[in-house]
Amino acid sequence: MSEQHSTPGPRGPVVIVGYVAVTIPFIEAFQPAGSVVYVEEPDVVRKRGAREKLASVGYVRDLVEWEYHLPGKADEFHAAHPGLDPVAIVPAIEYAVPFAARLAERYGLPGATLGAALILRDKALLRQVSAAAGIANPASARVRSPQDVRDFLRDHPGPVVLKPANRQASIGVRVLHDPAEVAAAWEECLVQDEGILVPDRPMDVAMLAEQFVEGDEYSVEMLVRGGEPLFTNVTAKVLYPGPYPVEQAHVVPADVPGELSGLLGAQTARVLAAIGFADGVVHCEWIVSGGVPHLVECAGRMPGDGILDLIEAAYPLEFMRSYFAVLKGEQPPAELPVRARGGAAVRFLAPGAGEVVSVTGVEDAEKAEGVLMVHCTVPGAVFGGLRNSWDRGGIVMARADTPADAHRLAGAAAAMVRIEMRPPSAEKP
Repeated sequence: MSEQHSTPGPRGPVVIVGYVAVTIPFIEAFQPAGSVVYVEEPDVVRKRGAREKLASVGYVRDLVEWEYHLPGKADEFHAAHPGLDPVAIVPAIEYAVPFAARLAERYGLPGATLGAALILRDKALLRQVSAAAGIANPASARVRSPQDVRDFLRDHPGPVVLKPANRQASIGVRVLHDPAEVAAAWEECLVQDEGILVPDRPMDVAMLAEQFVEGDEYSVEMLVRGGEPLFTNVTAKVLYPGPYPVEQAHVVPADVPGELSGLLGAQTARVLAAIGFADGVVHCEWIVSGGVPHLVECAGRMPGDGILDLIEAAYPLEFMRSYFAVLKGEQPPAELPVRARGGAAVRFLAPGAGEVVSVTGVEDAEKAEGVLMVHCTVPGAVFGGLRNSWDRGGIVMARADTPADAHRLAGAAAAMVRIEMRPPSAEKP
């Protein structure tokens, strides 16, 4: 970090790349008025009404519309804003990670490094590099046609996962068991529309076929400074049954033996050392099969799906504030905990395909034991069926003395919510 950022005096803004509404209350707790500049794609600003929504947020100084998904845009931004003098560059969403990493380099600030960010954004590259470092990975290959997938199935007996190499939220992911499924699955998985969350211009399609690994699923959330872990959490995951690997629940911390938690943390640190990750937060997903953690994927930003809320509920930790401190080159505001003081869990609601007619039981769920939050869809909303994370229609969060009790309470409260659906009509898919 340059000397001007470590001496007293006026401080520049924090630059947050990507608009994420659910993080606003966390950031409001510590960022002063007029101290943050958001950067977001013009199409996303328009489609999400981001300018209007951020206008009433006290810590926001400005919103810059910038096509940051495109190559070279971080260097262009730096050249166009030489006097901005930011104190931190924060990637808020998956697609912001390379831009934020490069922009941090240009302004001389802590960050992931561009090299690490580019590897994290390409699941095939991540497999290549992590496997060379001795990390267990499922067999994987880039595929460009249904025939490539059939060839992979022939060479790797058992279920196969077809997935994009460059998307988020389980978009375009499906488990295949038979070559007869491939043609239809290929067409289905190529539909990767994220609506208001991404720019209108097309994104590159890059597909992978991977050997399915049977086992328990976890994620590791790790705060890192100078390549060294400062805080580590392990989250347990529960998936909906069926061919689409969409998460039904998260439990923090994972209720597993300390040896397994330690192993998952150590393997995550090995991944970060292999790719050269320097500063920030990672959300690294694993499947443990036969006692061996197999890498699923790793993201160089804060976790979604309510995991940030769960960590702050289960630990004595201001996770978001500590993250910002690291990216500012400062010490976290308090000693970082080694273990949680309780448990927290979320349970998602999947309404199925059709139009929401009515939603009942929300008030009962909100009053249920241990419940921290209930957020649910509303009548008139339309769902196409459970294929990715965006197809879920609600979330229930609970806290308790233990992870198991939190998981039980979240499930009990979720069962109180009833979403009545009208099946999709023949004319309107």
